[in-house]
Amino acid sequence: MNQLKELLKRLWKDESGQGATEYILLLVIVVGLAMVFKGKIMEIVNAKLGDLGGSIGSFTSQ
Repeated sequence: MNQLKELLKRLWKDESGQGATEYILLLVIVVGLAMVFKGKIMEIVNAKLGDLGGSIGSFTSQ
């Protein structure tokens, strides 16, 4: 726990860690949005996969 605390202190003082922090925050936001809209995303993906399966099926039938 102490090592983590020391790492966070160094990152806070070192501005080069700022870029990494911004990327981590963006990643957290994207993951959070994905979790919030998980049902809608799954619905859209399943519909597209169904369309793709139907297209492949009709292509191989000919």
